[in-house]
Amino acid sequence: MKAGTNMKIAGKTAYVFVLLTITMVMRLAGHNSSALVMTVGNSSVLNCSFKGNITLLKWTITPKAGGLCTLVYRADKNKTHRTTCSDNINLIFRADLPPALEIWQVGLAQEGNYSCDVASAEGNFHKRYHLTVQAPPRLSLSCDEQGSPVCEAAAGKPPAQLSWAPEGSSTAEERCHDNGTVTVLSKFTACSTSVTSVTTCMVSHPAGNWSQSIACCPSEKIVTNVFLYACIITCVLIIITLLAVIYYFKLHGDRSCHRTKPPEIAPIHSQQDDTMEVEPYTTYVQKENVIYNSMSDLTVGQDLPQDLCPGT
Repeated sequence: MKAGTNMKIAGKTAYVFVLLTITMVMRLAGHNSSALVMTVGNSSVLNCSFKGNITLLKWTITPKAGGLCTLVYRADKNKTHRTTCSDNINLIFRADLPPALEIWQVGLAQEGNYSCDVASAEGNFHKRYHLTVQAPPRLSLSCDEQGSPVCEAAAGKPPAQLSWAPEGSSTAEERCHDNGTVTVLSKFTACSTSVTSVTTCMVSHPAGNWSQSIACCPSEKIVTNVFLYACIITCVLIIITLLAVIYYFKLHGDRSCHRTKPPEIAPIHSQQDDTMEVEPYTTYVQKENVIYNSMSDLTVGQDLPQDLCPGT
């Protein structure tokens, strides 16, 4: 029984010892760890604290995107060896100062963990940085088709906070990008004729604050739309009127060309026409009678028989 009890006590003691060891290591690691925040385009120098004369220094960089980068400096040979590191990451040597790591014009790709290990005559030292890179958004302000102001904070990291002046209702949406940036789009929907036509979009971000103003409320948009609609309606009416006039003249022109011919009137046969047709025959008979009478008188005068008329 005693043996079993002693084993349990020993097991609990070992378990407590392991927990204490892990806690101490975590505290030490946390003590030697620093959080660093940089803005895209800025530069910074990371130092590694140690005591005594340096023998070997090694930087290990683990970015969120890309491969592992190492820079090793050996004091005995005064040489630096690097593997798969960006051109903007280098060791710098300054007079009376230990070597340091310089990040020149940091980009989003450099975000990650930076660990420094130093071996010196007085022992080994460790320092760790966690680098966070923030990107300022690109601000743009415009008016949509309905005349509402639309504010866009593009490609910010972390996402920007948008607000409006004067205060009013608005709608917002976010679009995430592959590089970790976020575009925030906000539409001001409280614009009306009862408030000022100038609205201001204010952007709040860890990298800075910006604002822009614009005037595009519906009060001005409606006037423009009414004028545009009036012009369109007037043009349509003019075109319809011209087409109607052209159709009218074309229709009446075709009718004048195809008028019905008047019916033929039969000639009226009058008594005067009969008289004119008989008169030549009457005149001829009268002339024959005169000639006959003259011949009769000549025959009697010469005592000739009537049957022997000269020329008959």
